[in-house]
Amino acid sequence: MNAVPAEIKPEEATATATAARPRVVIVGGGFAGVAAARALRRADADVVLIDRRNHHIFQPLLYQVATAVLSPAEIAAPLRQLEAEQQNLRVLLAEVTGVSLADRTIEASLPRGGVRTVAFDYLVVATGMRPNYFGHDEFAPHAPALKTLGDAESIRAKILSAFEAAATVEDVAERARLMTFVLVGAGPTGVELAASLAQLARVTLRGNFRQIDPSRTRIVLIDAVDRVLPTFAEPLARGVASRLFKLGVEVRTGVKVEAVDEQGVVAGGVRIPSATVIWTAGVAASPLPKLLGGETDRAGRALVDPFLRVVGQPGVFVVGDAATVKQADGRPVPGVAQPAIQEGHYVGGLIANELKGEEARRPFRYFDRGNMAVVGKNYAILERGGVRMSGVLTWFVWAAIHILALPQLQNRLRVQRQWLWSYFTGQRASRLIPETPPASAAERS
Repeated sequence: MNAVPAEIKPEEATATATAARPRVVIVGGGFAGVAAARALRRADADVVLIDRRNHHIFQPLLYQVATAVLSPAEIAAPLRQLEAEQQNLRVLLAEVTGVSLADRTIEASLPRGGVRTVAFDYLVVATGMRPNYFGHDEFAPHAPALKTLGDAESIRAKILSAFEAAATVEDVAERARLMTFVLVGAGPTGVELAASLAQLARVTLRGNFRQIDPSRTRIVLIDAVDRVLPTFAEPLARGVASRLFKLGVEVRTGVKVEAVDEQGVVAGGVRIPSATVIWTAGVAASPLPKLLGGETDRAGRALVDPFLRVVGQPGVFVVGDAATVKQADGRPVPGVAQPAIQEGHYVGGLIANELKGEEARRPFRYFDRGNMAVVGKNYAILERGGVRMSGVLTWFVWAAIHILALPQLQNRLRVQRQWLWSYFTGQRASRLIPETPPASAAERS
């Protein structure tokens, strides 16, 4: 492969070959992208990490930001910090909008306008997923999804504002609508969010209002499949359903959502009045994998070879949620954090070895460390192969694993402190509703 200049300059329309080091471009600063970048820290190459956001999110705890347990800074870390830790890495804040495999370049839109063309020798696409409304994008304005810090903060404000509004109305039906929360999708995100929301209403907000009783909050969890957590073993899923019932969550499975509007949802032919609907069902890949020339699945994820490469495109890899990866037994690798980290680390190591002249011989193999979900305080489930656990001990294991997996030491210390405070007091420290900026003179006129 030809090498390209190390600096990213605006005039690099089609970077010509020079004697500089090869360049590895990584698109996406999630679990897979960051893992790939770190695996290249000792490689004789210039690494460029591109993301439209300046931070890495610890996605498994995003629902706790949405339910006021944690603040955004406690589960996120700036990507820029990676430059200080890794000498061969540069971070570019931009959104990739095009790829030319023939020219070995990508086009990226800059935040303040303009387009930057960046050449590559190796390309790693780790752009993750986006919400999938299954052909009903009209649901999106009324049923926000939970994928970014912005989503989490917006949902948190929506939830807290609903309680505040309920305390100001006299109409019984409208008050009930404001205190009804509908979650569409009973996978791990939906289950964890429902349980955390139930504890917010029944524990944290208890005694905070004189006009309303937050314990009378109605939480409805809906899914078209016939049970919660369909990726877990059925006995564990039954235990979770029982736990949700004890927390006061109304579970409706085998029911399809037919309409969502500002007044609520229609599911199974029945209208559920609600002021807060949250979409926790379904994901689709970002548009970028479709631009790489290879095959994609129905969700838009790239179908890659055993080395996580796009077939017929040497030096082009897709990892994490943007790829469909098969295990040795033919089953797909699950789209959760641990596989994404392993895939990113594998590809980074593979590229580093290729740069040293070593041929890739060992295909990617996913090591299953287990799948977990938490259902409120003192209850979590774990499944790893034939091992199945649930209960309070599993909850402590879940807490320890998630604290250790946070991106920085300061995140671990902050989350540990906040969890201890919430565990013993039931209180949550991030219950602020952001003020709406005042309208400008031009907008008022």
